[in-house]
Amino acid sequence: MTETFAIIPANMRSPWVVGLLGVILLAVIVGMIVVGAAFVVSLRGGSNARFEVSSAGLQLHGDLYGRLIPPSMLELDSARAVDLNRDRELQPAARTWGTALPGYRAGWFALRNGKRALLYITDPARVAYIPTRDNYVILLSVADPAALIASLHRNLGQAAH
Repeated sequence: MTETFAIIPANMRSPWVVGLLGVILLAVIVGMIVVGAAFVVSLRGGSNARFEVSSAGLQLHGDLYGRLIPPSMLELDSARAVDLNRDRELQPAARTWGTALPGYRAGWFALRNGKRALLYITDPARVAYIPTRDNYVILLSVADPAALIASLHRNLGQAAH
């Protein structure tokens, strides 16, 4: 002979607690996926970023911080090649919204001189410094910073004034 005894029904709050925990767990998983994807994009940016000069302006390609800066926003007369190992006032001091990995910094940073900067830096000794009329500067690591600046003058010189 078998006797069966039913459990006392759970308090109605229990399903809500389990549901809430499920939603929190899902949010954590989605957040980890988003952070992981951003990390992968940033890692790729450190090797694949490129900067194009055309009549449309200076196009930054690479990761989350890419954008087109029109010629009218660039202050080319003040652009120059810099070595951040020597030009200490232009060194990034604090990341405000960006990537800071060993050997690669990209995004928005505050410089030691207090200015805001959008940067893509892999080699601090070879950097093109390009001020803008929008109260920030651009710092780009390229093999030949002087050649990039010359290209900006050649292609955008008249349009940037």
